[in-house]
Amino acid sequence: MTFTSSCHCGAVSAQITGDLPTKGMVCNCSICRRKGHVLHFVSADAATIAADEGTLADYTFNRHMIHHHFCASCGCSPFGVGSDGAGNQMVAVNLRCVPECDLETLSLTAVDGASL
Repeated sequence: MTFTSSCHCGAVSAQITGDLPTKGMVCNCSICRRKGHVLHFVSADAATIAADEGTLADYTFNRHMIHHHFCASCGCSPFGVGSDGAGNQMVAVNLRCVPECDLETLSLTAVDGASL
């Protein structure tokens, strides 16, 4: 099975190989708090990223370890790219950008990213 996280205008997306998640993570770090992300992490090899020419913008801050991607046209942030503690490449899928995902049924875990 696959599902897709995409921006509002459809210019940026990530197709994820796997079942639609039943769990998500919310973080209180400075960017997640402002953007209201609900995240689900997958290995980079489970994600196929597609973006129209010139539309995939990138923002990093603090230690510049996570690439917070967003669409330069509509501003939506369907995913980010980084690595886990062991150095494995990961994609953080924003479940708010997955139309099939029923956010009301997700089991959410809170992470204190502000203290990291």
